[in-house]
Amino acid sequence: MDKVIALILGGGKGTRLFPLTKDRSKPAVPLGGKYRIIDIPISNCINSDIRKMFVITQFNSKSLNHHINHAYRFDFYGSRFVDILAAEQTNERASWYQGTADAVRQNLRYVLDQKNIEHVLILSGDQLYRMDFRKLHRWHTEQNADMTIATIPVEEDKVSAFGIMKTGSRSSGIRVLDFIEKPKDPKLISFLKSSPEVLEEFGVKDNSRSHLASMGIYLFNRDALVEELNKDSSLDFGHDIIPRMIREKEVAPYVFDGYWEDIGTIKAFHQANLDLVGENPRFELANVLSPLYTNPRFLPPAFIDGADIDKALIADGARIKGGRIHNSVVGIRSVVGMNTVLNNVVMLGADYYETDISRSEKIGLGIGEGSIIQNAIIDKNARIGKNVRLENKKGILEYEDPGKHIFIRDGVLVIARNGVVPDNTVL
Repeated sequence: MDKVIALILGGGKGTRLFPLTKDRSKPAVPLGGKYRIIDIPISNCINSDIRKMFVITQFNSKSLNHHINHAYRFDFYGSRFVDILAAEQTNERASWYQGTADAVRQNLRYVLDQKNIEHVLILSGDQLYRMDFRKLHRWHTEQNADMTIATIPVEEDKVSAFGIMKTGSRSSGIRVLDFIEKPKDPKLISFLKSSPEVLEEFGVKDNSRSHLASMGIYLFNRDALVEELNKDSSLDFGHDIIPRMIREKEVAPYVFDGYWEDIGTIKAFHQANLDLVGENPRFELANVLSPLYTNPRFLPPAFIDGADIDKALIADGARIKGGRIHNSVVGIRSVVGMNTVLNNVVMLGADYYETDISRSEKIGLGIGEGSIIQNAIIDKNARIGKNVRLENKKGILEYEDPGKHIFIRDGVLVIARNGVVPDNTVL
């Protein structure tokens, strides 16, 4: 895999993840108590023997830079790297990235600077999955394709949320014959069904999942990618590049039949974190054959005193002094006070420890005693007072308090980063 370079796209504003993306880029959002979203594609690359990676960003990239610089330090004398490519003005261009294809086009020179690169792997920065890209690469070369699109089989009622491919066999191999972004017409949806032969080739036997959805993971022959991006100023892979390549070149599908979630919305992010909890989670963090890597912070073990904990992930450095925690994720350095109840809560943790001497606010970091919180995301460094009730019993779908400390998005409560919730608050 020395001849493969990965480009991880994380340049969007992340508006669907606001307020978690208010001060950070989408790939930098914490995940699973101690990781960040960017750790998923980078770990997949490392576990697939891909050691050359660029992360393309343009919004709020400071914390992402900090995380990558501390987490991924390869040897000084080799050619392995994880580098940030932030949007920049040049003599040729003075604009922000206008789409996925435009982001790659504006950074092609960095790809071409790398010697002996034959394939370019393009990944999204907001997905949760575990994939061995060596299998994708092997299939791509066996199919003698110019481009291979990683796909996942989905049910017909989910088709309208994805880019869907029509696949079939040609003399050159299994090919993508058509590609439609988010189809709505029932006749078109029926037309886009993949043949049982194609699905069986990849071991998919569930006939209810007969449509192949794009995962936003593309493997290109380097020269084919360069040729396509230099043809015109097309902005997006899904809308522009892929349909044209299907007509003009050899495009193959690669069917992935494992766990995969797009975590680009508050609701999806909340649920994906909760999916990590339990004895047999859909996505296994403790996979010794394919581990997740992150910044080694050298924190002490979690301290737990008198708490009733059921189905929870408790990260390094957390301090839990009592109460009940159910079906929740408690992030690094989190503080949970006595008699506190957390149910379906994702705490992203804190960036630092606070002592009575260093405290500058009346309300300390973490959650005060006697509070009850349900179905919520608590961002880093939040301060929640005593006897607070955050339960959204009225089922409000969207809300934003005047001080911009408490939000509700998709029915999920979100306490903003550095947010302060006074004692006895009820929502």
